[in-house]
Amino acid sequence: MAEPPSRLGVGIGWRPEIDRTVARLPGVDWVEVIAENLHAHELPASLSDLRARGVPVLPHAVSLSLGGAEVLDTHRVEHLAAVAAALDAPMVSDHVCFVRAGGLDAGHLMPLPRTRTALDVLVANVTLAQSILGLPFALENIAAMLEWPDAEMSEAEFLGELTERTGCLLIVDVANLYANALNLGSDPVRFLDEIPLERIAYVHVAGGESIGGVYHDTHAHPVPPAVLELLGELRSRTVPPGALLERDDRYPTDGELAAELAAIRKVLDGS
Repeated sequence: MAEPPSRLGVGIGWRPEIDRTVARLPGVDWVEVIAENLHAHELPASLSDLRARGVPVLPHAVSLSLGGAEVLDTHRVEHLAAVAAALDAPMVSDHVCFVRAGGLDAGHLMPLPRTRTALDVLVANVTLAQSILGLPFALENIAAMLEWPDAEMSEAEFLGELTERTGCLLIVDVANLYANALNLGSDPVRFLDEIPLERIAYVHVAGGESIGGVYHDTHAHPVPPAVLELLGELRSRTVPPGALLERDDRYPTDGELAAELAAIRKVLDGS
């Protein structure tokens, strides 16, 4: 069973559009990169510079489709493993979702039905992926616009059994919890009460916006106070090894990003 990292601190998602910003921002203890955007044998110079400075770089995949009923595409897993090796990464991650079905790609992270059958498929695919990766593997809860009917367990119970059966770790995205509370009426506090806290690898924090009464997890807007409050709820239960700010569009000034990182650190430090 993989052990969570002892300490990561506060990080930010590395993106090519803000690579210089990331390099000069104060208080960046580590970064996360989208694995599919990298080539293992041709890493961006700014990432190599971060590694040379001793900054951990953790690959985060978005395309493994671990919950899909189709045969796992092991070439995608091998790519993730190669990127991790090139970055000397201590762990890798993806999502509890599927992205492909019937030969089509949704272009989006799709939620799984929380049934025993779906869990069996997910467990089998995660186990196969772990055998290829050879590194601690973490899975993230996603933001969803719908829930499948006839759920047989809560999301936290589903994830808890996943960790028990595979030994995987969890990334808790508090922004996704907030989105699901608004859009689906789920209870994020109950989620935090039920989740196996000892399996948390780190936390994601991000912003979004409401459009037509629907909250969109855009990663393109400031982090709402309610998301930081959920981070505080988690912090009141356990001290997660790390927390990471995700920003994928409409990049603000260096000062604004630094302020968001400082706000996350304040909550993480319990101050």
